[in-house]
Amino acid sequence: MELLIVEDDDAMASALAAAVATAGHNPTRVARGADALLVHRKFEVILLDLGLPDMDGLELLRKLRQVTPVPILILTARDDERSVVLGLRSGADDYLVKPVKLVELLARIEAVTRRAGRYSSTRQQSVVLGDLEIDLERRVAALRSQVLPLTATEFDLLALLASHSGSVVTREQILDALWGDAFVASSRSLDVHLTGLRAKLQLPGFIINVRGVGYRVEADPA
Repeated sequence: MELLIVEDDDAMASALAAAVATAGHNPTRVARGADALLVHRKFEVILLDLGLPDMDGLELLRKLRQVTPVPILILTARDDERSVVLGLRSGADDYLVKPVKLVELLARIEAVTRRAGRYSSTRQQSVVLGDLEIDLERRVAALRSQVLPLTATEFDLLALLASHSGSVVTREQILDALWGDAFVASSRSLDVHLTGLRAKLQLPGFIINVRGVGYRVEADPA
């Protein structure tokens, strides 16, 4: 399992990496919150320290939770009740206080990944919404059997929204998935590609703007 360690202390990071590697996991370490935001998509579990040099770990946790559902375990020296409550309420799946025993750490990782269903091997290959069919593997979208001339980014945007049909996908989630960093990428780029996608689909009311949040597609376009 690919595991991201967000830890600024070199000795602690090395110890954690060695520990999780013994259980067969593949650890990668970053020392800054900004770096975690750039690479988090590659990982199935995140171990997060709260004392980072460029931002507070709780701030990073809240930002990550806007764009990813992967299990996040806080691993920190902060053992006061307020920090624990804030961490769990901000979206952490578990909260461990340093130093932590290796057996307990590995058990907690296994538990949160099991709860999150991260070991599922099923992968969606296509999405069909009424007359719209999206082949995710071939990267082809067709409306009423007519292939749509979508750019790569327009296809990625359509695939993301359609895969979550009926649910709201936030602007942060879209920016993170398509441009790599929801908190640096330009919202203007999203607006331009969304306009192009809507024009090519010609399905009024299919992509709905949820004001101040993001976008939702209807489950059965006319």
